Amino acid sequence: MIDKKRAYEELLVAQTRLGDRTAAEALVAHRGPRLLVHATRLLGNRDEALDAVQEAWIEIFKGLKSLKTDAAFPAWALRIVSRKCARLIRTKQRDRALPLENEPQVHDPPPGQSRDLARAIAALPRQQAAAIALFYLEDLSLAEVSIALDIPIGTVKSRLSLARKTLKSTLEGDSHV
Repeated sequence: MIDKKRAYEELLVAQTRLGDRTAAEALVAHRGPRLLVHATRLLGNRDEALDAVQEAWIEIFKGLKSLKTDAAFPAWALRIVSRKCARLIRTKQRDRALPLENEPQVHDPPPGQSRDLARAIAALPRQQAAAIALFYLEDLSLAEVSIALDIPIGTVKSRLSLARKTLKSTLEGDSHV
């Protein structure tokens, strides 16, 4: 059974595809914050993440008609954001503007997530943090995470495994202090 949030999002996608501006605005309001969190995890900088997500929305709206199934929208949109972030990182590396130390930013954690867990996820390598967040916090399947990050499922599994070990060590270490 599809949960209500997914069904609502699928409805918004279908209406947006038909040209409904109100549905498009609601889709941005519904999915946008999660895309921003994802981009911030990948880039480590909220301002750059805002720019990447804004550019991604342009591409999302242009390509929406080619999306074969509305249920695929979350993973598809996350993949577009991931690719925008990857391009931005490559550009920064090419221009040698990438800072030597890039502290992960921890903003207010989503409802139901502790600040300690948010900090622990932010401290993970970005690729692992993205996989953990998409799988556990966004409740995407392994296949959807694979699509969103544009990596093989085996790579998703290994990143999740490494991230779980690190999180367990970090969180257990915090509780024994």
